[in-house]
Parts: sequence; structure tokens; C-alpha cells
Amino acid sequence: MDKLRAMAAFVEIVDRGSLTAAAEALERSQPTMVRTLATLERSLGVVLLRRTTRRMSLTEEGRVYLEQCRRILSAVQEAEELVGHDEGEPRGVVRVTAPVLFGQMHVMPLLVGFLRRYPEVKVELVLLDRVVDLVEEGFDVALRIGDLGDSSMIAIGVGDMRRVVCASPSLLAEAGDPGRPEELEGRACISFRGLGGGTWRFSRGKREFTVRVDGGFATNQISAALAACEAGLGFGYFLAYQVAPAIREGRLRVILREFERPALSVSLLYRDARLASRRLRALLDWLGPRLRQRIASL
Repeated sequence: MDKLRAMAAFVEIVDRGSLTAAAEALERSQPTMVRTLATLERSLGVVLLRRTTRRMSLTEEGRVYLEQCRRILSAVQEAEELVGHDEGEPRGVVRVTAPVLFGQMHVMPLLVGFLRRYPEVKVELVLLDRVVDLVEEGFDVALRIGDLGDSSMIAIGVGDMRRVVCASPSLLAEAGDPGRPEELEGRACISFRGLGGGTWRFSRGKREFTVRVDGGFATNQISAALAACEAGLGFGYFLAYQVAPAIREGRLRVILREFERPALSVSLLYRDARLASRRLRALLDWLGPRLRQRIASL
């Protein structure tokens, strides 16, 4: 058995989510992929993937082995790049993930310039409004807004993001500008499940407090929440980048600035600086300063 080839197949199966999709990506037959995985598991003496007719999941042994496979394959590819390309241009695939709207507004425009500068690099951008596991889901770098917790990832800070309350000029003319967060109680507010829902948090000095809000519209989609706020259906609670275009164009106004909580950190996360490929380092060097510039202008 070609162990590196089997490792690559295992990683592809996990990343694609199925044997069929991995077989198509690697241009192999599904029976070949089944045999490769079975031979790999037999050689290791462990089960790497639990498979049913409906889903597939990593065992604990599979999770550990997957991380090591990624390290080994990345190191092999980096070594090949070092000796095989005198010009030193980065090449290969980089998988990137970011929140949906932030990725559309700020990451994608920067990737256009990056790909023009490094034509031998391929970027796969996956936009998800949830926290991803870089190891298990096969991402090289993630854009994260918020607390990193006890993450073992390496973080490159690219700025801070305010949380703001907004309203349309028409709603403010009709309902008035609340002077304190408590005045939002009993007024129409838009409930967006991705940020606060029906409970909004504020700061007064060093003390944080919550305000319960309610209204006639709730949604799990940021675009719908923004549209409702601009239409005057209620006050909204957003991250600053989400409302920046509407603020600039006068469709929304920020209120209660003096009660905003401390800003959230914005970071680029990746797994291991020692094993970062040349293409990943090039991407981080490209995105870092440009994202700082964009976020600072919000």
C-alpha cells in the first residue's frame, strides 16, 4: 500500500463528506476508495470512520490520525515546492472559511487581488455562520469574530468589531430616539438569532447589563434583519460591518453609542506556524494588513 496516497484519500473522504464525493474528486472509483480506506484501517489496527447508510463520522482515533495526516501531507507538499520550483512561487490549494456576510463584503474582494498576484494558488472559500473545527473540517485558515476561548490555534489580530444598535430615520422620527437601553423595552425590535436574539447586552461604565426586547419580526438571516430594520419595522442589533453600507448611505443611524459593549476581536486563525505552507503564509501576509485597513475604516 502507498501510505501517502492512502493518507491523501482518507483526508479527501473526510473533507468531502463521503466516499463517492472523494472518489469523484480524486478521479477514482468508489470501490477503489472503499478498499483504500479498509486497507488503511487494517494496517493501523483501528477504525478511522464510523459509516452508516446516512452519515459518516470520525472516531477519536480517526480524529488524531487525520490531524497527523494533514501535517505530513502539508510537509511533503512544502518540500516538493521548495525543490521543484526555483522561482519560489506559492502553489497548491488553500481552504479558507469566514462568516457569510463578512466573507462576501471583505474577504472575497481581497482574494481577487491575491489570486491575480499568485496565479498558481487555488483558493476554496467556504462561508459559514458558525464556528468551524479547522482540523476536522480541513480548513487552512479561518476568519473569526469574537472570543477565541482556549483555542490552540495561532491567531493574527486584524482589528476589533463594535456591536451597535441601529434604526431607520423614519422609525426614529416616529418613535423617537431612546436615550437609554431600557427604553427599548416595549418598542418594536428585530430579533436576529445570530446576535442576541431577544436579549441585548449593553455596558454602563464597567458594568454589563441586559435588556429584553420584542417585536413583530424575528429571523435567522442577517440580510432579512437588515432589510426589516431599514424598512422601519424595528430597532436592530448588529455588528458594525453588517450595517456599514446602510450607515454611509443614510438608510440607518447608530444610536446608544455610549452604552456599547467592548468591541469583539477579529482574527485570522491557523493551525501551526512551523508547518504553514508557503501558499498559506503568502495568503496570511496578503490578508492581514488589508483586513486591518478595511476594519479600521468601519
